Amino acid sequence: MIPGAFSYHRPESLADAIKLLSTLGEEARPLAGGHSLIPMMKLRLATPGHLIDLHGVAGLKGIRREGDKIVIGAMTTQHELLTSDEIRTALPILQEAAALIADPQVRYRGTLGGNVANGDPGNDMPALMLTLGAIYRLEGPNGAREVAASEFYQGAYFTALEPGEILTSITIPAAAAGHGHAYEKLKRKVGDYATAAAAVVLTMAGGKVASCAIGLTNLHETPLLATDAANVVIGTGLDAATLKQAAAAAEAIMSPAADARGPVEYRKHVGGVMVMRALQRAAGRAR
Repeated sequence: MIPGAFSYHRPESLADAIKLLSTLGEEARPLAGGHSLIPMMKLRLATPGHLIDLHGVAGLKGIRREGDKIVIGAMTTQHELLTSDEIRTALPILQEAAALIADPQVRYRGTLGGNVANGDPGNDMPALMLTLGAIYRLEGPNGAREVAASEFYQGAYFTALEPGEILTSITIPAAAAGHGHAYEKLKRKVGDYATAAAAVVLTMAGGKVASCAIGLTNLHETPLLATDAANVVIGTGLDAATLKQAAAAAEAIMSPAADARGPVEYRKHVGGVMVMRALQRAAGRAR
């Protein structure tokens, strides 16, 4: 449970951080909150020769509104999301999910950027980013580019980040007025990854679902956007039969690993249950 030897770097600018990552190559890893990387290093599942600590880089924190969008710096912590009035008003589902991440000690240190950038299928925020239509700003030796969260995740711990690139901010459209939201998460104990979790954001009109997005956590090697399940409920009043159809459509795209959290069929079943619960709770809020 002791990491291998590594060199520690604490750059003071984004340009310096990018230069270090580019120069040191595959031996270097950026360090944000460290709650995914450090445990992997202790288990020797990751053995970087260099850690690039991003805490000294100015400008990577903060939450601001730009028109109808919210821009969140990658080094913004889960605790800062929980205490932000802007997030509470414009993207309350982020606070609901952040409150379910691990424990207060982790939330004080863990960052939004770290949670979404490393491609860990068990992390909670990536599925929310899909559900909310987030855009990631990536900056590297060849300049800056923007990548939709829906195109970012390529496999477990594999993402669209190119060598030397750092995720610097996340831009999310503010939720529609009167929307409903819910993040339902089943876990074995406080601090554990989800056995299964589902995020729902929807709007209602005339007692029927007008728009809907559903994201799934830890039910595949990447976060999932359950488009077919969302389409099932649009135009309905979310009766029991529709909820079951939506759950079945969501389960059809799940392929969780069998692990200590349960066998595959159990995890798919509870994934469907999380979808139904999240739909019902989000609709109740929208009404």
